[in-house]
Amino acid sequence: MTDARAPQAPQAKPGILDIAPYVGGKSSIAGVAEPMKLSSNENMLGAGEKARAAYEAAIKTIHIYPDGRATKLRGAVAQKHGLEPERLIFGNGSDEVFALLNQTYLTAGDNIVCGQYGFLAYRISALGCEAQVKLAPEPNFKAEVDALLAQVDDRTKIVYVSNPSNPTGSYNTGEEIRRLHAGLPADVILVIDEAYAEYVVEADWETAFPLAKDAANIVVTRTFSKIHGLGGLRIGFGYAPLAMVEAMDRIRLPFNVSVPGLEAAAAAVGDEAHQQASRDLITAWKPRLTQALRGFGFEVLPSAGNFVLVLFDAAERAAAASDYLNAKGIIVRGVGGYGLPQGLRITIGTEDQNRAVIDALSEFAAT
Repeated sequence: MTDARAPQAPQAKPGILDIAPYVGGKSSIAGVAEPMKLSSNENMLGAGEKARAAYEAAIKTIHIYPDGRATKLRGAVAQKHGLEPERLIFGNGSDEVFALLNQTYLTAGDNIVCGQYGFLAYRISALGCEAQVKLAPEPNFKAEVDALLAQVDDRTKIVYVSNPSNPTGSYNTGEEIRRLHAGLPADVILVIDEAYAEYVVEADWETAFPLAKDAANIVVTRTFSKIHGLGGLRIGFGYAPLAMVEAMDRIRLPFNVSVPGLEAAAAAVGDEAHQQASRDLITAWKPRLTQALRGFGFEVLPSAGNFVLVLFDAAERAAAASDYLNAKGIIVRGVGGYGLPQGLRITIGTEDQNRAVIDALSEFAAT
């Protein structure tokens, strides 16, 4: 019998339980000890030797609180990208930078604007701030400047653009980003998420760092989870106007990045050899994988990241393909949460992993 006097948990504020939680890429298959995990766009070469060595050395000082200012990492990032160190803010992944932005600038009834298939983290923390999310259509699986601007109204505080975009792999040119910024009101913040920037080889893509230097309303974010292979350490950063950084620092947790994370990330910044090897792997295998899968009759979207998005003719066919790959010990990412139930996102892996994907989908195409 239930005790009617049992205490009841406090109610969450309105709207919180209506937010769909973020679901990360699947990481295990029942009965498979070491599956090929190609579901989270991680660097399949792992972290570089310099980052691993720095992480191991940091074990000696994990009893000490981390440097809340991330001084060493701040200097390394600033030097690498030619940025003013005081205009950098570091977070527990770039996800935390988005959350800090939303918490600092959104109030109930405000809204953010992002592309139809934009990264889900933007939306989740905005909804948690009792703001609304306005999605601009992406009929060609790419953020369109005019469509984004059309969604902006007098309650819009932030516009988010993934460049390149996850999960579609599309990107916006430097000219498009400049046109978007020029079309926004001065009091609307433009956030350009460059998580996959280091993988881009397309000639008309440009980092937004130079544009942000002289702008009062641009934030550019990067992460150490992708090309640097430090996804498990959760480190990202934002480059923003000093006034914005100072405002976000008011609510940033004082020790939000760990000692090993700070040390490994600082070492990773200067490990050009590992970054180049990681980029070379993607540059070599992405076109091969794309060509092979298209040859089997699947639609594969062009991608500027370290992954490809494969579109099937129906959600059921995508689910069947995922199950077939699982049976071969391969995990890929369904993207129904992005409104693409007919899609599977596949991280570009090592040669052996990519060949396994090609072989498995070749067999699946014949079923």
